[in-house]
Amino acid sequence: MDQHERELAVIESVSDAPALKKFFAYAKLSGPGWLQGAITLGGGSLAGALFLGSTTGYGGMWIQPVAMICGVIMLCAISYVTLSTGSRPFHAINRHLSPLLGWSWLVATIMANLVWTMPQFALATEAIQQNLMGGADFHPVYITIPLLLIGLGVNYLYESGGGGAKAFDLIIKVMVAIIVLSFFAVVIALASAGNLEFGKIFSGMIPNPFMLFSPADTYTSLIESSAFPDYWRERITDQQRNVAFAAFGTAVGINMTFLLPYSILKKRWGKKHRGLSMTDLSIGLFVPFFLATACVVIASASSFHGKVVEGDLKDPTAFRADVAKGFYASANPGSEAPTEAQLAPYLAKVQTNDQKLAAMLQKRGAGALATTLEPFAGKTVSQKIFGIGVLGMALSTIIILMLMNGLAFQEAFSRKPQDGETESPTNDNKSLYFLGCTLSGLSGVMFPLLWSGESKAALAVPTSVIGGSLIPIAYFTFLLMMNSKKILGEHRPTGIARIRWNVLMVIATTIASAGSVWVLLGKTKAPGWHGDFAWGGLACLARGVVVGTIAFLKNERRA
Repeated sequence: MDQHERELAVIESVSDAPALKKFFAYAKLSGPGWLQGAITLGGGSLAGALFLGSTTGYGGMWIQPVAMICGVIMLCAISYVTLSTGSRPFHAINRHLSPLLGWSWLVATIMANLVWTMPQFALATEAIQQNLMGGADFHPVYITIPLLLIGLGVNYLYESGGGGAKAFDLIIKVMVAIIVLSFFAVVIALASAGNLEFGKIFSGMIPNPFMLFSPADTYTSLIESSAFPDYWRERITDQQRNVAFAAFGTAVGINMTFLLPYSILKKRWGKKHRGLSMTDLSIGLFVPFFLATACVVIASASSFHGKVVEGDLKDPTAFRADVAKGFYASANPGSEAPTEAQLAPYLAKVQTNDQKLAAMLQKRGAGALATTLEPFAGKTVSQKIFGIGVLGMALSTIIILMLMNGLAFQEAFSRKPQDGETESPTNDNKSLYFLGCTLSGLSGVMFPLLWSGESKAALAVPTSVIGGSLIPIAYFTFLLMMNSKKILGEHRPTGIARIRWNVLMVIATTIASAGSVWVLLGKTKAPGWHGDFAWGGLACLARGVVVGTIAFLKNERRA
């Protein structure tokens, strides 16, 4: 009996079992959900949690979990459609909706896999040099090449199948566990030192949309003492909104929606695995994401929120000038940079509290957080254990980005169904798979050359815009597929189940769309081609929704 047959036997044996027994049986069979957890626990999640904690404090604890719940809802829908049809989504979307949607989804996935490996390699290099080796300074190539080889080696296990695939699953689960345990250790150290306010932490888990419209209470007294309180209210509220919408818009990336269906099909899962797949996403994706990001938010909030850390005000004169320029721009919208004479009256009104507010609102990195934790957690915990967690985040994401690019290359060169075929043949070309893996890894290795200055903007801006505009389209596409009689046939949900699915999916799609539109609108204000590209992203989003809707209605009428 092979692994697939054993899985089916377990599923059959617990089909009528109590919910708890079924849950634990499914937990032992989990796999693809852990791949989702490994990719989402990367540099983006770390940076988002750090910024969220420093900006909103414990009051923002609810944002990332709610964002991930929306993502899990959509991934469950993607899983349901894939397992019900047994079809690979790229060709299904091209055949039943529009090639524009299918190819946009695939190309955006490849772009994301090539570009976002760079910050992961950079994050891993920084974690090794700064956190684990105490500030050692040597050429990054001595770190990036081994990371590339590790990524290729682990992906070889995935593609080899059998025992290699089982070893791959185990490696990913262990890496995710290391990430979670590392950040847990940091929070335990903070709790032992008496630096956590558990009442505020638990109350921060309760969703509070009002924080999108007013600054956190921590800033109130400093704002009221300023000569320009309206400026600070607007700036802080805008920053809180930005970090919240960014979390909702990016909790599940465009490439994660591509990975899930192909990873579950590779495991030969089918209709009987639909319940297992949903449990798998809860265990492998939501739980690790919630635990790891919550720990980072807690550590960041306790270290930075409402505090001016030593070193923040290195140059008070420059800080005063920047604050004064903000006051001037707020009072004179649309005006050019002020002259010294124009700036002088605003400079005179800048107080110490204004400088404190400006310092509190700075973005901090993982290195800054590790340093501030030293007095509470000791150097070993704050630097070494924190560094292990950050390195685990970066390395697990590198491995999965390479994997996704390999799968995307295989799918890009698979032929479409011929007459009489219900499904296109699977492309198992290992050369294409490893070409995709290697290109993604090599892109990351070159981060010192490409991930800086204008080169960084030239890569990050179009990729984030395309991914940001297509994530709502991907959600919307699978919302249409879930309601398609032509695609799902007898497996299309009916009655209460259909209402439940649609309510949850519409909520998740609406929230993700609002977050993406908010981020894209913010980018339209950027000068030059950056702003033009953002407008193009908004146009792409609108066009995708229109094309998808028309194609859906036309095909359903035929069905």
